[in-house]
Amino acid sequence: MVETSLGSARHLPAEPAVTPPRRRPALPFGVLAAAVATVVLVPAWDAGIVRTWRTVMVAIVVQGVPFLVLGTVVSAALGAFVPERVFTRVLPRNPALAVPVAGVAGAVLPGCECASVPVAGSLMRRGVAPAAALAFLLSAPAINPVVLVATAIAFPGMPEMVLARLAASLLTAVVMGWLWVAFGRPEWLRLPKGPAGDGDGSRNPLEEFRRGFQHDFLQAGGFLVVGAAAAATFNVLVPPSVLRVFADEPWLGVPVLAFLAVVLAVCSEADAFVAASLTGFSPVARLAFMVVGPMVDLKLVALQSGAFGRAFAARFSSATFVVAVGTSMVIGGLAL
Repeated sequence: MVETSLGSARHLPAEPAVTPPRRRPALPFGVLAAAVATVVLVPAWDAGIVRTWRTVMVAIVVQGVPFLVLGTVVSAALGAFVPERVFTRVLPRNPALAVPVAGVAGAVLPGCECASVPVAGSLMRRGVAPAAALAFLLSAPAINPVVLVATAIAFPGMPEMVLARLAASLLTAVVMGWLWVAFGRPEWLRLPKGPAGDGDGSRNPLEEFRRGFQHDFLQAGGFLVVGAAAAATFNVLVPPSVLRVFADEPWLGVPVLAFLAVVLAVCSEADAFVAASLTGFSPVARLAFMVVGPMVDLKLVALQSGAFGRAFAARFSSATFVVAVGTSMVIGGLAL
């Protein structure tokens, strides 16, 4: 009877191998297609405000894409070629001690905020404590050498502005990392997942690099377009005369320029020149513009939403804005 059962079992057709469904990147193709359609089809009902909106949106996207590519290349390389033990050796095991180390390490990534999000996500996937990865996310676009040199060129004869930007940005990144250590909850942060195929037993670094780059770029690219569209909308709806009302109030100008940095979404490697042009505002207000922008702007919030979840982006961006404004006022009041 057993033999009959076994014999029957031998003739049963083999079950097909179950392949895991491919995960679609969140919001890539639809948003990118909508952006292309906007750029191509809008001329049919072209008006001055629409031309301006389209120009600003495309400019932000074009400005951010090269650094997004840089960030996704670094992110994919970290996941494919760097063993996890490297991070455990470099960073202290105590998250509170790892935060300032990761914040200082942000100086080595010569990119803008578009590059920092995929890299931070890759660091979390490689076992780095979220608090340290978030400190790196905030510091990398704000204190890297390219940004500091651009600030020195935009403010000639004002080395104190460069030092104030470095100090306020690094302090903000470290404080936010420590706040996450003290108050952050795991359920607030959706840990980023790698591309489909991770953990399937194969180990082909080049293939992992290709999958990682494709996954991160398609996911982040769609949210970059969303943030750029929101920033362009503000640019065309709010006239410059509204900002001049606050220029004569030194401390009122600080939150105004901080909010302006959020909605303009200027790349961190160019925002110093925008800040230098805002001559009607106090130096402290212009410092706040440069500290807040690389850490909290519309395209960055959109990128964080795609990588870590909307709930995290809302909490983290709001807290970062408050801390960045506070550190700008303290450092600026002492140094400028």
